[in-house]
Amino acid sequence: MKKITGLLALTLVAVSLSACASGNPLATPTAGGGSAAGQTIVVGSANFPESELLAEIYAGALKAKGITVTTKLNIASRETYVPALKNGEIDLIPEYTGAFAKYLNADADTSDEAAALASLRAALPATLQALEPSAAQDKDSISVTQATADKYSLTSIEDLVPYAPELVLGGPPEWKERAAGVPGLEKVYGLRFKAFKPLDVAGPLTVQALKNGQVQAANLFTTDPAIKANGFVVLDDPKSFFGAQNVIPVITKAKATPEAVAALNGVSAKLDTDMLATLVTKVVVDKADASDVAAEWLKANGLS
Repeated sequence: MKKITGLLALTLVAVSLSACASGNPLATPTAGGGSAAGQTIVVGSANFPESELLAEIYAGALKAKGITVTTKLNIASRETYVPALKNGEIDLIPEYTGAFAKYLNADADTSDEAAALASLRAALPATLQALEPSAAQDKDSISVTQATADKYSLTSIEDLVPYAPELVLGGPPEWKERAAGVPGLEKVYGLRFKAFKPLDVAGPLTVQALKNGQVQAANLFTTDPAIKANGFVVLDDPKSFFGAQNVIPVITKAKATPEAVAALNGVSAKLDTDMLATLVTKVVVDKADASDVAAEWLKANGLS
């Protein structure tokens, strides 16, 4: 192999520095932890608070096992971080069984917890491994205001069918094309909304748009404290469109050492839905730092 010339080496250094200054989350890792036989794991997260919190929990649990950890948080949606997971830019991501299974295979059976887990593991690329799921679930939902629910007598997604042509649906931009978004809702429920308004990932833009009437129905996560705070109504999903969505660590197989697996499965064994909702509330409502909330929970559960 030819040696890199001095000029080329300088060019590569300049490009690397430029990338680090670009604000791209995939280029700005934060290091921490010790070393377990030289093992390093890069933990990523999607671009919403719960995913960042879970990534911090995973990172802290791994550090407690002596593994060197870097984090690349707030990357973006699956359309961005899944390629990064496949090509090795990140090694670990917090995921949700049913939602990820549907992303990988539009026809995946996610009707219950066992089916969703089996579907996910069957659909994963050969280089990735889904570890043990937690009892914690955070499902996608179609939510409406109480006023909208009363106006149209809505209790389920199915009830929306005759009224959807009058209503605007809000959700993350990728929902326009995802099987677990607009196309799937049309296929499974026959829903045809007046329009789809791209917003954020079940975040403050979506909440505000629902509150002020820019949209009449919106995708929110069931652990989102904004649902209770604003009196929103989560519509039932009688056809299990969203299915089971247990929190689960997905890791590159090459990094799934016994120490790493034990640490991550230890988190899953302790995490349930009520606790996850409480932790998310601390981050979203109380504005606590996700890393502090993660560290406190890990310590309280003997995982740090």
